[in-house]
Amino acid sequence: MNWKKKSKKPVGVIGAGSFGSAIANILAKNSEVLLFARDSVVVKKIAETKRHRGHTLHKNITPTGDLSHLANTCDIIFPIVPSSSFRDMMQLLSPYLHPYHILIHGTKGLDISLPEGETLSSIDRLERDQIKTMSEVIMDESVVLRIGCLAGPNLAKEMSENQLAATVVASHFKEVIREGGNLLRNEMFQVYGNEDLIGIELAGVLKNVIAIASGAISGLGFGQNAKGLLVSRGMVEMIHLGQAMGGNVQAFLGLAGIGDLVTTCNSTLSRNYTVGHRLAKGEKVAEIINSMDEVAEGVNTVQIAKKFADTYKVRVPITDAIHQVLFEDLTVDEALQQLMKFPYSVDIDFL
Repeated sequence: MNWKKKSKKPVGVIGAGSFGSAIANILAKNSEVLLFARDSVVVKKIAETKRHRGHTLHKNITPTGDLSHLANTCDIIFPIVPSSSFRDMMQLLSPYLHPYHILIHGTKGLDISLPEGETLSSIDRLERDQIKTMSEVIMDESVVLRIGCLAGPNLAKEMSENQLAATVVASHFKEVIREGGNLLRNEMFQVYGNEDLIGIELAGVLKNVIAIASGAISGLGFGQNAKGLLVSRGMVEMIHLGQAMGGNVQAFLGLAGIGDLVTTCNSTLSRNYTVGHRLAKGEKVAEIINSMDEVAEGVNTVQIAKKFADTYKVRVPITDAIHQVLFEDLTVDEALQQLMKFPYSVDIDFL
């Protein structure tokens, strides 16, 4: 099979973090790539050394700090920036976008819109229309219609080392799934498609909460039985929340759901797992976050998921417990005791 079929035009990647750089490297096997970084020092360093974050970048990658140049050069763009800055990035990019563009994001987080002066702590309810996945942010802020996302067990370090991996390209448009697969697929990286865009996005987002809990269990010294309990109950919780937010059960049962959950809950390479592990060792959430080079999306997601679940009466005991550990001074030991006393009765109640 010929993996070397080149794209006729360069492909754009916005965000030179660990995952954005890894995706750029994979894309560069089949295409010329423009990689956008905000920091001019980073752009200059990549251009001169072809190295970034300790890894060699493919010769087909050209760094840029110019969003207009990237948008005018590339028809297909992969925005991969933290959810906290995703809307701001889209507002900067939007003037240069046209309906012919395809955007496939790789951000596993949520965006919320609150009344001026309000916070998640101060409001009584968080409605679904106040919560946006990144595909919904793209639709809010641009004229682009053909939108997709990447989700799956995609640990950036392993991908940068060209280890065997796979991802899901999700979109309402078959063309987006097809184009994403053609650009990304190679002998070490498989690509699957799914038309439940919202469900796949939510699977990637919500698993980060369970990953924090998994790191905490490991930090307490518990073994694989405890991990199996957490992963299985965490999946149930993700499905209940995902359905309430508009996703289908099937999205959570494949690579982007159970595949990503199992991987993230067992990997010290996961930022969210690391947060949980350090919490169990007695560190405070503020010092953990301040010491990390990149965002652990699960910390923000816990707050959003908790408020949404309270609003819509969704039963999420793991999310509740992690929220109390992060923001209400509950210890990890106390959270575990609380979970073990929770009156579960039915194993599978979502089919």
